[in-house]
Amino acid sequence: MTNIRTADPGDLPALSLLDRHISEAELETSVRLGRVYVAEEQGALAGWLRWNLFWDNTPFLNLLYVLDAHQGRGLGRALMARWEARMTQAGYETLMTSTQAGECAQHFYNRLGYVAVGGFLPPGEGYELIFCKRLRERPVL
Repeated sequence: MTNIRTADPGDLPALSLLDRHISEAELETSVRLGRVYVAEEQGALAGWLRWNLFWDNTPFLNLLYVLDAHQGRGLGRALMARWEARMTQAGYETLMTSTQAGECAQHFYNRLGYVAVGGFLPPGEGYELIFCKRLRERPVL
């Protein structure tokens, strides 16, 4: 059975070992702010989702990762569904994420309703696609 929950300080040792895209101090801050969700199968870490705010007002998915042994079971989709539901409850209108153009993740995000809206070429990296998903329409004033 899969359990998805907000990460807590007890998750930091495992996440710190596995998530090499963020410093331990920033990871601890993200956990404290409730910006990391973990997926567990039979009580063991199976994957996680980490987000932050782009422009200080738009939720941006920084990382979605499912451990190899747990891939293909819908955990990524379940983590995204939890995040999207929480962001909708919090009143956000739009979500964002990105992935390199050569990665298969772009197709995953497309299937979840994310639309490529642009991109950029970081020095020494591949082309990064930016994706957005509207959760609700902005009221007309």
